[in-house]
Amino acid sequence: MKTAEIAKRYLDYFEKNDHVIVPSASLVTDDRALLFTVAGMVPFIPYLSGDVPAPFARAADNQKCIRTNDIEEVGKTPRHGTFFQMLGNWSFGDYFKAGAIRFAWELLTSSEDDGGLGFDPKDLWVTVYEEDDEAFGLWQEIAGFPEERIQRLGKDTNYWSTGLPGPAGPCSEIFFDRGPEYGIDGGPATDDDRYVEIWNLVFMQYEITNVRSKYDFDIVGELPAKNIDTGMGLERIAFIKQGVDNMYETDQVRPVLDRAVALSGKTYGAVHEDDVRFRVVADHIRSSLMLLSDGVTPANDGRGYILRRLMRRAIRSMRLLGVDGPTFADLFAASRDAMKEAYPEVATDWARISQYALAEEETFLRTLAAGSNLLDESVAAAKQSGGTALAGAEAFLLHDTYGFPIDLTLEIAEEAGLTVDRDAFDTLMLEQRTRAKADARSRKRQLADTSVYRDFRAQGETVFTGYTDLETPSRVLGILVDGVSVDRASVGQIAEVILAETALYAESGGQVADKGVIVGPGYELDVIDVQKPVAGLISHTVEVTTGEVAVDQPATTVVDAANRRAARQAHSATHLVHAALRDTLGKTATQAGSLNRAGYMRFDFAWGQSLSEQTKSEIEEIANNAVRDNLEVTTRVLSLDEAKSLGAMALFGEKYGDTVRMVDIGGPWSRELCAGTHVTSSAEIGLINLVGEASVGASNRRVEALVGLDAFRSLAAERAIVSQLTSTLKTPRDQLATRIAELTASLKAAEKKIAAFESKALGDRLPALVATASPQGGTVVVAESLGSASTPDDVRSLALQVRERLGSEPAVVALGADIGGRAVVIVATNDAARATGVKAGVLAKAAAAVLGGGGGGRDDVAQGGGTDASALPAALTAVKDALRA
Repeated sequence: MKTAEIAKRYLDYFEKNDHVIVPSASLVTDDRALLFTVAGMVPFIPYLSGDVPAPFARAADNQKCIRTNDIEEVGKTPRHGTFFQMLGNWSFGDYFKAGAIRFAWELLTSSEDDGGLGFDPKDLWVTVYEEDDEAFGLWQEIAGFPEERIQRLGKDTNYWSTGLPGPAGPCSEIFFDRGPEYGIDGGPATDDDRYVEIWNLVFMQYEITNVRSKYDFDIVGELPAKNIDTGMGLERIAFIKQGVDNMYETDQVRPVLDRAVALSGKTYGAVHEDDVRFRVVADHIRSSLMLLSDGVTPANDGRGYILRRLMRRAIRSMRLLGVDGPTFADLFAASRDAMKEAYPEVATDWARISQYALAEEETFLRTLAAGSNLLDESVAAAKQSGGTALAGAEAFLLHDTYGFPIDLTLEIAEEAGLTVDRDAFDTLMLEQRTRAKADARSRKRQLADTSVYRDFRAQGETVFTGYTDLETPSRVLGILVDGVSVDRASVGQIAEVILAETALYAESGGQVADKGVIVGPGYELDVIDVQKPVAGLISHTVEVTTGEVAVDQPATTVVDAANRRAARQAHSATHLVHAALRDTLGKTATQAGSLNRAGYMRFDFAWGQSLSEQTKSEIEEIANNAVRDNLEVTTRVLSLDEAKSLGAMALFGEKYGDTVRMVDIGGPWSRELCAGTHVTSSAEIGLINLVGEASVGASNRRVEALVGLDAFRSLAAERAIVSQLTSTLKTPRDQLATRIAELTASLKAAEKKIAAFESKALGDRLPALVATASPQGGTVVVAESLGSASTPDDVRSLALQVRERLGSEPAVVALGADIGGRAVVIVATNDAARATGVKAGVLAKAAAAVLGGGGGGRDDVAQGGGTDASALPAALTAVKDALRA
C-alpha cells in the first residue's frame, strides 16, 4: 500500500465520520516559539489552548512536520526521520476517550477491502497512563483488548503537556509488534525496536499549573471543554504496510536511496555504516526538498541554517560513500518524482527549488575542497601524537577561513575517534564578533592608473567588514592632504585616510557612504565621506577633530549605528520597490539608477509614461506586503555567470568582477547583484511611503519614497493635517475629500463673482479715465494707476475701451494695477499714434524698467511688469517721458 494511499484512506475514513479535512499547514510555523511545524498539533495550538475558538468540532489532516532534535538517530533506527507526515484526528469539545479509541481501532483493524488499514489485532499493543483506569477499561470494552497487552506507563511516556501552565492530559499509544526477529518479547515497555509506536491518542482533559518540569506540575482541575489530539505517523504505517524494514525504504523515500546507491556504485545492505549513510542521504534530501518548497532558503541562522545543515550532511554522507562530485541534481529530482503525487508544488516550483539546491551544493563542495586537507592533517597529527581531541583553534580556523560549520567538524572528528575542544572554540568565536573576517573574494580586478593611490593599493584590497561589524580595528596605511601623500594630519585639517580594514561603507550601488568616526591613540576623525577611488581600495575623507593621526598608527572605524540602520532599511526598500514595479508593470520596467540614504530612496526605471494613482498605490501595497511578510534577506558570493543563471538583476552602472554578491529578499522574489548593506528580514524596513513619481527623461521615470521612521513621520504629519482639517471643517475623515471639493467649487464660484464685480467696477471707471486725457505733444495720453485688479486681462480690456473712447487723433493709454502684489502696466496705442512712430512695446519696456521687471509686446498692445508695485506712479511717468523724447 503506497504512502499516498494510506493518507487517503485515513482522511476518507474521518471525512465519513463527520470530520472537516484540513490541508497541511506550512513547515514554517507562525508560532514564535518554534522554527518549524514540529508536530501535527502545532497548527491547532490556538484551538487546543482555547486562545482561539475552533472553527470546527471535528477535524482530520495530514500535516507536514520537520524535527531535527533526533538528527543523530537518522539512519540508525527504522523510524527516525527529520521530515515526516503526521495523520491526525481532532475533537474540540466533541467526542472524547471512547470516540478516539473507537475511531482508531476501527480504522486500524478494518479490512483493506472495506477502506481500513487491515492490521491484525494480535499484532497490536496498547499503553495507557498508569493512573488512567478509564482508558484501560475502554480498550477492553471497545476493542476487546486482552489485559496482558495493555501496559500502564508513567508520565514520561504517557502524559502530554506543553511544559507550560494550561491544558494537559494522559495519552494512550498504539504499537505494532514486528515479531521476534526484531527483538525480545515483553511489549512496548521493553523500549525495543520490535514494538513500533504507530498512533498516539492524547486525552486533553486537565488544566495544570505550578509547572516545575514537563512531568512535574499541579493539576488544577478538569477543562471545561475536553479535546482529542491524535497523531499517527504516516511513514511508520507505510513501512509496515509495505513490508520493508524501515521508513527509508518506503515508496516516497526509497527512490532517493536507490539513486544514491547508483551514484556511489556501492551495494545497499552490505555494510552497516554505508547503509546508515544512504538512509541519511534519502531522509535529508527529502527534508530539504520539502523545506525549499515551503520557501525556506539556505542561510547561516534560523530556519535557513537547519536547511543548510541537512543539505551539507547529505553532501558529507555522499562523500563518505565515495562520491566527491555534485549529486543534488540527481538526488533532488528523484525526491521530486517520489513526492509530487502527494505535494504537486515540488514539481511546479522545481526551477526555483533546484536552483537553491544546486547552488548550495556547489558552494559547499568548494568549502569542503578547501578545508578537507587541513582537517585531515589535523586529525592525522592528533592521532599520531596520541591525542584524543582537536584543538579549538583548529576548529575555529576551519569555521572562520573555510566556512566549516562546527557540527560538521564535530562529526568528522567523531568518525576519527576524536573530540573537539569546544570551550576553546566558543571563546574564539566570541572574540571574533568584533574582528573582521578574511575577505575571500577574488582580487583580480584591474587597478586604476591613479598614481597617488597606487602604493596603498599594492598593499592589498581594503577589507570591508561592515556586513557583520559596526566597529573594526585596523591600522593607517596612508594619509593624503590636498591629493598629496603625507605622514600625518592635525586638528582642523581635511584629509583622506587609507586603512587596511574598515567597517564604513563606501558609496556605491546607489547607497551613500556611512557616517561615523575613526579613533586611535590620542586622535579622533569625523568621517565626511567614504569612496572607492580605485577598485579594491577604500578611502575615508575625514576632518581631524582631536589630536594628530599618523601613518602606521592603530585605527578603529566606528559606524554610526542609527544612520546605518536607516540606510539598510532604505536600500532593502529599494529592492522591494524594484520587485513591486516589475510585478506590476512587467519585466520591461528595468532599473536605470537609484539612490539610497538614511530614511530615503529613489529609483529610476525604464518606462515611457506616468503612473496612475492606482498603479502607484498597487506598487506601494506590494512593497509593504513584502515588509509585512518578514521575508528573509540572504546574501551569497558566487560567480557572475552563476548569479546571472539564477536570474539576478544587476544594479545600473555597477561593475562586477568574477565573483559577485547576490542579495535575495524572499528567495527569487527579489534577487539582485548588490554590494550594499541590507536588513536581515524585510520586516526591519518598517514602512515604505511613496511620496513622488516623475519623469527623468523621454523613457525613464523616477519614484521616490520615505522609509522607516521618516516614512512614519511623514504619514504622522499628514495625519495631523487631516485631523486639523476634520476639526476646522467639522467633517468626518471619510467625508473630507468630498467636503474640500465642495468648498473648492464654492470658492471658484465666489472668485468668478468677485472678478465679475471687479470687472464691472473697473468698467464703471471708464468715463472718469477718459476725462483724464491730456495732450502730450501731438498725442492724447491717459496714464493712470487703477489700484488693485484681479487679472491683467481686466486691465487690458479697460485700456482698450479707453483707447476707443479717445477718437481718431493720435492716442496712448497706459494703465497700471497691483495684481496679487505684482505690478502690471498695460499700454495701448491707436492707428494714428502708431503712424507717428509710437510703439506700445517700447513704452511697456520703459515702465517695466522702473518696476524692476521686464516687458514688451506688439506695437498696438503691450505689457510690462515687475515686483515693485509701489513704483507704479513712477512707471507711468516713465511712459510719459518716453513720449516726450
